[in-house]
Amino acid sequence: MSPIGGCYRYTLFVPVTCTGGRRQDVSQATRRAALEAAGLGHPKPEAVTAEAFTGGNPFFFALDKVQVKYEMLRLHAVGGASVTAAAASHGYSRPGFYVVRAAFQESGMAGLVDERPGRRGPLKLTEDITAFLRHAPRSASGAALVAEVESRFGVSLHRRTVEKARR
Repeated sequence: MSPIGGCYRYTLFVPVTCTGGRRQDVSQATRRAALEAAGLGHPKPEAVTAEAFTGGNPFFFALDKVQVKYEMLRLHAVGGASVTAAAASHGYSRPGFYVVRAAFQESGMAGLVDERPGRRGPLKLTEDITAFLRHAPRSASGAALVAEVESRFGVSLHRRTVEKARR
């Protein structure tokens, strides 16, 4: 939250922007576009049946995945709903609830934002192998280095992985 033009602006969570000190509601279409562009759209907004999201209050937006996750946790912790009921009314499974809760307990609100999918870099490329490849003669081919890495370190790498590591 930061002061802008004499009022406060909340990103994505509150449907308000400030223009010249005047309050202006953000349309649902604008919120939808911003959420989808940021990768924060709920995969099944139609499955969100919690009263907060179906009660007509424009603040609550079923497509806002972070808001839905937070409200799911709040309904259980503050509202006293069972894990199963809180998860189901927010479009999540019971195991999904526990994943969301663990992420929130570990990282707070930042834990409610999904990480980028997929793995993070090569799995077999250790620091020792990377150092070896960087110090290898430039004249050595990728295929020759693959064979050398396998004999020296006992790790089988793809030729392209070796070539990328040498850059």
